[in-house]
Parts: sequence; C-alpha cells; structure tokens
Amino acid sequence: MPRKTRLSVDIVIPVFNEATVVEQTYAGLRSILDSLPHTFKIYYVNDGSTDGTSDRLASLAKKDRNVQVIELSRNFGHQAALTAGLAASHGDVVITMDGDGQHPPELIPQMLDLIKQGYDIIQTQRMEEAEGGTFKQWTSAGFYRLLNLISGTQVLPGGADFRALSRNAVEGLKSMPEYHRFLRGMISWMGYPSIILPYHEQKRLAGKSKYSAGKMIQLAMDAIFSFSLVPLYIGLSLGGLLLCLAFLEMVYVLSFWVTGRTASLAPGWSSLMFAILITGGFLMISLGFVAVYVGYIFQEVKGRPVYLKKNGEKNG
Repeated sequence: MPRKTRLSVDIVIPVFNEATVVEQTYAGLRSILDSLPHTFKIYYVNDGSTDGTSDRLASLAKKDRNVQVIELSRNFGHQAALTAGLAASHGDVVITMDGDGQHPPELIPQMLDLIKQGYDIIQTQRMEEAEGGTFKQWTSAGFYRLLNLISGTQVLPGGADFRALSRNAVEGLKSMPEYHRFLRGMISWMGYPSIILPYHEQKRLAGKSKYSAGKMIQLAMDAIFSFSLVPLYIGLSLGGLLLCLAFLEMVYVLSFWVTGRTASLAPGWSSLMFAILITGGFLMISLGFVAVYVGYIFQEVKGRPVYLKKNGEKNG
C-alpha cells in the first residue's frame, strides 16, 4: 500500500448488549478522531443484541453520517462480528476495537503513525488485566504457551483484538474464508510486517464481559484445532506406546515358557480386562481427536457463511 500522508481509516467495533456504554465510548472515540487529519468511518457491528443497543446505534448513525451500523441476524460471536466489519471496510487502514471502553482510543494516532512507517499490522498487547482476576491470567497464559508450543504459528500472549491493519493485510485476511475463525492466529500466520504496541487495559465503563467460560473454551478449541495437528500425533504416539507395551508383555510371557515356569503364571482375566480397558480408553481418545477434525471439515465443506445480516446478505 502506498504510504499516504492523509489516510482513509475505518474503525470496526463489534457490540453485543452494550446499550449502557455505546454512546460514551463513541464520544471518547470521536474526540480523538476529530483531532486527526485523516478521514474516518466507524462501522458498528451489532452482533444480535437484545438490550436496546440497536436503537442507540441507529441514533448515532442519524447524528453522524460517518457511522454505519451492520446488523447481524443473531449472535454469531465476536470473531464473526469482526469478520463482518472487515468485509464491509474500504479504507486504507482498518482499526478493530471493542465497544466496552477497555481499548483506549488514545492509541489510534500512534497506530496510524506506525502504519505510515511501513508496518502492515499494529498489534496491541495488554500489559495487565483490567478485570478477570488471577485465574483468567493463568489460564490465558497457559493457553498461549500451549498453542505456541504445538503450532507453527506464534500468537502473541496478551494480544487483543485491538489492532490496526493496512489494506494489504485486510485483503489477505479476507482471502481466508474458514468458518472456525481465530483472527489472532490468522493475522500472525499471514506474516506481514508487524509491530507490537503495549497498552494498559482500562476498566469497562459498565456491564460485564460477554466472553463466558464456554465461549473462551470454544475459542481455544478453534485456535488449537485450526492451527495444529499435534492432537492427531498424540493419538498416533499413544498407539505406538501401546504396541511397545504389548511387545514387552509378549516377551515377559514368553520368558515363562522358555524357563519352564508356566505353572507360576496367574490366571489372566484381571490383567486382560485391564489391558482392554486401557487400550479402549486410548482408542476412544484418539478417535475423539479425529472426530473433531472431521467435524471441522464438515463445517468447511458445507460452505455456510460466517454470519448473516438482517437484510439477508451473507458475508463477502
């Protein structure tokens, strides 16, 4: 992308049940944007909100012609909502951020300066958790450590979906149509010139996080099974280990026959049942891994859109 002095910048903000804060966050964002010499358009992606968020967004769009609201037909999830906003964007630069006030808009000028220096991806990194407690920090750190260990793509620990992307990077991301999306990994996988911008996460202005434990587990599964084949190799390794143990058992039993001590062999019912149960357990685990991948393939080959808009349009 040619590095322009004056950029057209799109801000993509997914929201879900944020009626109590959307106007506050808009005001804070607008105060920063108005001080910059670029042209801006704000895309709010309403991810199936049920609390009046839609009305608040419609009111903002009436007051500000640079605000565009994308209404999804139901709650498709944070990654799908971000994808919808990225697909609608046309600017030289696209900045994605949350609508709950935790991502400071004061970083936007610095992001744009770095884009003009030649970077395609400005990835922010949380220096501390504003909420969630020690347990969330430990589980998050453990997840990223595991993912980076078993995958060929290094994902930044503490990385947030608060980032700036050049048009080149956005088009690269749009060329990846997979259904199960982990944008942090997909963006790292592209390999475009990037830089890390640390920040201190702010407290939510109101309400609570919409990322439940179930949603975080689902996102972790999407990340692991989308970026690594290690679970399959674990199943193969367990199978190889069982074959080795079976061979050692055979050698052990043959030693009784060779030395003429067959009379000392105990009835093998309990050991046989134990071996069957252990073997069956490992087989079930291995088949479970395979089933997950088959399920992901099934989702992909159906060609189902990542999201749907209320007006009937699909993604892309």
